[in-house]
Amino acid sequence: MPSSSSFAIDVTGVTKRFGAKTVVNGIDLQVKRGEIYGFLGPNGSGKTTFIRMLCGLLTPDAGTGTCLGFDVRTQQADIKRHVGYMTQRFSYYEDLSIRENLDFIARLYDVPDRRSAVQQSLERLGLANRSHQLAGELSGGWKQRLALAASLIHTPQLLLLDEPTAGVDPKARRDFWDEIHRLAAEGLTVLITTHYMDEAERCHRLAYLAYGNLLTRGSLADVLAAARLTTWSVAGPNLARIAAALRGRPGVEQVVAFGNTLHVSGHEAARLAAAISAVSTPAHECREISSSLEDVFISLMDRAEDNFK
Repeated sequence: MPSSSSFAIDVTGVTKRFGAKTVVNGIDLQVKRGEIYGFLGPNGSGKTTFIRMLCGLLTPDAGTGTCLGFDVRTQQADIKRHVGYMTQRFSYYEDLSIRENLDFIARLYDVPDRRSAVQQSLERLGLANRSHQLAGELSGGWKQRLALAASLIHTPQLLLLDEPTAGVDPKARRDFWDEIHRLAAEGLTVLITTHYMDEAERCHRLAYLAYGNLLTRGSLADVLAAARLTTWSVAGPNLARIAAALRGRPGVEQVVAFGNTLHVSGHEAARLAAAISAVSTPAHECREISSSLEDVFISLMDRAEDNFK
């Protein structure tokens, strides 16, 4: 039986290797019940592999822990029955209607009172008026709603979402996140991978994975503070020339254009300020600003060691 621990996910040292490559390297992670946890990192960082170990689709090569109180190495079948998993790509039957797809998934999970469960799912996700439309005819946003409905049809305790909003328009993304927060408020635990920094900021806590290693974790404020990254905004004429002059100077780690300004970042505050002072003119407005989540994550990725070199 699953434990009554306050953690939906509680794993230590989880590792996965494919041949000589270690794609997930000794990860420790705890996710509280009812929490939305953002799992971030570049493509190929091991996020999907880690998720598949959590939901029982892959067995870790090393490490211990539980998912919903079940052992991630020995009780994978039990985990699968209590987890909803929404993959990166739409994986349902395009020649079946929305209702038929949901009914099929409900059958797989042996959902009690299946017809009622399907109808409730259609209504909750705003799919009732389209229930007879073929899945293959749906836009990206509506396919996303169907995939979410299917992953929830068996009333899971944990929802794993692997880049669920890739290729979806901003309105559909916002509607999707509103629904995720409603679900979390009802007690569902959500682990979500995303490349969108605005989505990451909507999570209760974050973890950043690069090349199989967990580099940072905590609340948004924790992650930003731990980075100890200093960022300046530079506005004014000839920004392309200023950017070229800044790159490579001591203390300068990032120079990024943001509209009519540059964001210049580094970990050595005094050297960074000196570099900006050396290349700017009285016509430029230079001021220190708060580092963004994107600034921090690019810095982390630049410092991480590629495990495929």
